[in-house]
Parts: sequence; structure tokens; C-alpha cells
Amino acid sequence: MPYIKAHYHPFLFILITICAMAELGLTAYLISVGNESRNWPSARYHSLLILFEFNAVWTTLFGAAYMLWIVDGAVHLLASIASSIIWLAITSALWGTAAGMMHNTRSGGDCNWIASSSASVNGVLPCDAPQELSVSSCRETLTVEAVGWVLFGLCVLTLFGTCMWVRTSKRGYNSSFYV
Repeated sequence: MPYIKAHYHPFLFILITICAMAELGLTAYLISVGNESRNWPSARYHSLLILFEFNAVWTTLFGAAYMLWIVDGAVHLLASIASSIIWLAITSALWGTAAGMMHNTRSGGDCNWIASSSASVNGVLPCDAPQELSVSSCRETLTVEAVGWVLFGLCVLTLFGTCMWVRTSKRGYNSSFYV
């Protein structure tokens, strides 16, 4: 497989950056709405939104920086393959942790239970029913979690692809910059 080069690398970083920007906008909106109404389903949910916001900012800044370094052909420590692998590993861990915690924190499944009468499913109230959860806010929370899982998957895929590229590359590690 001599053709395995980092041709896919900029596209994966573009996808990661665009998804992080979408997550940044959605979580900023949800935090703003929650702060205005002072109505949070739980303190844990509020903290998780802040964690998602941090992850989105972290991913947007570094994803865009790596993408620019790749396109520019920068040759310095921060633009190396090793720093990319370390960043992808940390970012994967952050997104996996946040999405997993959100999955356990948000209540309801697919948001269909809200439309039924008085927030009950077959006459039984959910264990962790939020205070005033509408179908729209439930779907927004579900979207935050879904985009978090997508970003986790993209980071793991990029990390795996980068490691495979380094392994199959004929160049030595000392010269293994993006160019």
C-alpha cells in the first residue's frame, strides 16, 4: 500500500473542525437559553454543557490550526505528526467522556415520551424527568450528544488513519512532518 499518504488528513480535519463549530454554536445557544431562564434540568446537565462548550472551542481552535499547518506545509514542533497524534488522543478522550456522560445524564430516549400526556410513558413518569422539557429542547440535547459521538468517531478515525500512515510511510520519524 505505497499510496497511503496523508491525502485524507486535511479532509478529516476539515470535518472535525466543521462539526466542532456546529457543536460550539448549539451548546452556546443552550447555555445562553438556560442562563436566561435559570431553568436547568440539573446541575450536572449545566456542567456537561460547559464541558461540551470547552471541547468545541478546543477542537475548533486546534483543528483549524492543524488544518492550516497542513495546507501551509509548516515544519515545526506543533505541526509534527507526533503532536497531531497526541492532540487527537486527548481530543478523542474528551469527546468520548463528554458524550458518554451526556448519554447517562439526559433523560428520556428518543424524545417521543414528551409528546404523550403529562410527560408520562404508559402512565409511568420517567425516573429523571426534567423540570420543563419540551420536545425541541429534548431534541437539541439529543443533538448535542449525537454530534459529540460523531466528533469522537472522527477523532478516533483520524487518529487510526494517522497511525497507519506513519506505520506504512517509508520516511523516518525525524522527517515525518505533514509536507
